[in-house]
Amino acid sequence: MRCTGERKKRKNLNMESIRARIIFITTLILLILNGTWIMVFSQPIPSSYTSGLPFSMPEVQVATFPDRNVSIVNYGAVADGQTVNTKAFTDAIQSCAKAGGGQVIVPAGIWLTGPIRFESNINLHLETGALILFSRNRDDFPLIPVPAPDSKNFACAYPIYGYNLENVAITGDGIIDGSGEQWRPMKKSKYTAGQWNDKVESGGVISADGQMWWPSAQAMKGDEYLKSLRKDKKALTKEDFIGAKDFLRPNMVVFHSCKKVLLDGPTFRNSPKFCINPVQCENLVIRNIKIQNDWNAQNGDGLDIGSSHNVVMYKCTVDAGDDAICLKPGTIDQVRNWTVACENIVIAECIVYHGHGGFVIGSETYGGTRNISVRNCSFIGTDVGLRFKSSRSRGGLTENVYIDGIHMKNIATSAILFDSYYEDDKPERSDVRISAPITERTPQFQKFYIKNIYCNGADKAIFVQGLPEQFIKDVELTNITISAKTGVTCIDVEDLKFNNVKILLERGPVFDIDNGRNISIEHPAYTTGAALFMKVAGTKSENIQLLDTDIKNAKKDFEFGKDVDSKVIIQKIQHH
Repeated sequence: MRCTGERKKRKNLNMESIRARIIFITTLILLILNGTWIMVFSQPIPSSYTSGLPFSMPEVQVATFPDRNVSIVNYGAVADGQTVNTKAFTDAIQSCAKAGGGQVIVPAGIWLTGPIRFESNINLHLETGALILFSRNRDDFPLIPVPAPDSKNFACAYPIYGYNLENVAITGDGIIDGSGEQWRPMKKSKYTAGQWNDKVESGGVISADGQMWWPSAQAMKGDEYLKSLRKDKKALTKEDFIGAKDFLRPNMVVFHSCKKVLLDGPTFRNSPKFCINPVQCENLVIRNIKIQNDWNAQNGDGLDIGSSHNVVMYKCTVDAGDDAICLKPGTIDQVRNWTVACENIVIAECIVYHGHGGFVIGSETYGGTRNISVRNCSFIGTDVGLRFKSSRSRGGLTENVYIDGIHMKNIATSAILFDSYYEDDKPERSDVRISAPITERTPQFQKFYIKNIYCNGADKAIFVQGLPEQFIKDVELTNITISAKTGVTCIDVEDLKFNNVKILLERGPVFDIDNGRNISIEHPAYTTGAALFMKVAGTKSENIQLLDTDIKNAKKDFEFGKDVDSKVIIQKIQHH
């Protein structure tokens, strides 16, 4: 009886399995007959990147596409590096989009083209050996409204772009080259004599002081031309911008107001201006890509994430001529109902080789930034390691920033930098710093949690400067080891905590504090024989607490500025 029951059970299970297969096959046939194809799901984000975060992170949705392949070759594209394939790209994308979307395939070869405009549900897939080379003819890039179709400003068309789309991707193992050398001005000081002479002989014009090369007179004079027009006219027309067209160089890849954007695999290089610039996007995944701009590329930012939510970036390599990985929390469209511009962003396991900053926030911060995680990244040869910058006219609230596990080498200036005077007239240390009225554009940097930072070689270990009317506050630095020429400078700051911070400096004080209050320094370490442990200035300095701090290794313990009472320093010994 028992055997008979098991046989019946197995028979019932087999019947259920057969029914399930019949239903699946029938459904598949109906989908095909109705013209609906199977969706191809992109590789999900490994949970290790989004789990255990110090803030609540919504599930980031990865773009998916119908299982349909369309080759640009079928639309007349020629891979000889000479034929302009703009129409073939456009026709392939439009055809694929009208059919419901899928992959637009770029096979091996050199594909010369003008601007490529995306549609929803399009994955531009570059096969191994594929090189998309954008035209060196600037006339192939017409003026378009920027940054969005309803904008009143104009610039040359972005080489790759899309507006208000959903499910878009650029994937594969190929290369995208923006021919940026035809657009970018050059600073003579950044090039060898031979490089400079070659560029001058190639054409273009030289500035009156002989220090800048421009691709054309129009490019060189474009800024002054537009400023002059704006003095005389309340609103400029598209025709007004034509006289400055060569000056209005585009960012290379721009997705504006898009949802579910995926960049996975390709190399993006040699951009006219910023390389990759998603703006006001949601569910943005950037992984396994390489960004290559020459270190001297003028405004050659690597990745600028503008006003976007729910972003995950991992395993990317960036070499840039300006900021490498940067958040730019600027304008927010009213329809979004966002309270801050940049929110819920994770960056992990990335490498930066050159750039003005390895990871950067700013300089525009007026849109607000919240809930940022950066961890396990390496910066080699950047101007600054961690760079947070803004100014009185461009500021906003930046908070809840968590940085863990950054490894740096050969940093040209500061390993860690907070600067509220970016591109403003920064007062000298001897000057009286005058407060300005606090407005909605006053920069506020607060609630930064920075730990496990290691830097071998920098000009300065840490530099933090707030404003007299708005101190930088609530910054915690834990488990930090930095070798640098000079130590830690803090100006107009409050509620800073240094825990287990090791500064191996060559000269000057280990800590230089000017108008710092409620500062805690616990168990620091520093170079034996340092000239001075701490210098304190500023009448607002107070409550500087030293816990488990050995100041005997310094030649001199403290130095106080005028009108600073030595009682501002409180030494405590904790018994464990």
